[in-house]
Amino acid sequence: MDQKRILKFLRQVMANNNREWFQEHKKEYEVVRAEFERGVQQALERIVTFDAEIAHVQVKDCTYRFYRDTRFSPDKSPYKNHFGAYINAKSKKALRGGYYIHLEPDHCLLAVGNYWLPTNILTSCRNEMMANTAEWLKCVESEEFLKYYRGSGEQMPWEEAWAQPQGFGLTKLKTCPAGFPKDWQHVGYLRLKDYCAWHAVSNTFFEGDGWIDEMERMFRAAKPMMDFMNSVIDDYE
Repeated sequence: MDQKRILKFLRQVMANNNREWFQEHKKEYEVVRAEFERGVQQALERIVTFDAEIAHVQVKDCTYRFYRDTRFSPDKSPYKNHFGAYINAKSKKALRGGYYIHLEPDHCLLAVGNYWLPTNILTSCRNEMMANTAEWLKCVESEEFLKYYRGSGEQMPWEEAWAQPQGFGLTKLKTCPAGFPKDWQHVGYLRLKDYCAWHAVSNTFFEGDGWIDEMERMFRAAKPMMDFMNSVIDDYE
C-alpha cells in the first residue's frame, strides 16, 4: 500500500476541505482510494487464513464512503480526513465484532471488536464474563493481548480514548452497572460499554507490503476476546 501518497492526499483534504478543491483533485482521490482498497484486499486475504467466517467478505463490503453525512453535525466539511475499512462477517452495521483498519495523518491504527451495544446485550455479555471468568481473563489478560491493547482503565470521552496509543474499551461507566456486584474482583470489565481494542501505528506502518504480518499478530491477539463476545452477541442477530 502506498501509505505515503494516501496520507499526503488526506493532509491536502484537511487543508482544503471543500467541493471545488476536491473536484479539481478527483483523479488523485481515485488513485489513493484504489491504493487503500488494494491494502484492504491484502488484509482480507490474510485474515481469512485465521478467521474463515469472513471468507465471503469483499472489499466493497467493508469500506466506507469518503463523503461525510453533515445533516446533524455542526461541522459541515464535506469530506472525511481518513480512510477506514471494517471487516465484519455480518456487514459493517452488524453488532458483532470485526476488524478495523484506519488511515489518518498522525492517527493510523488497527482495532478489533465492537464499539456500540444496546443495554440488553451488554447485560448478557457481563453475565457471560462472570459465568466464565477464567476463560474471559485468558482472553484479555494474555501476554499478547496486553502487549497491544493495554488500557489505563480511566473513564474519559471516547474521542480522548480513541486518541490514546492503545486501549480496550472506548467508553466506560463511572461505577459498576446496576444489578452486578460492586465488589467483584474484576469489576473494571463490567464497567465497559463496548469491547473495542485498538492500537495506534505510525505514518509509515502500512507502507509497502510488510505490514501484513504485524497486522495478523495484532488481530490474532484480540480475536479470542472478540470471539468470546460474539458468541453472546450472535444470539441477538
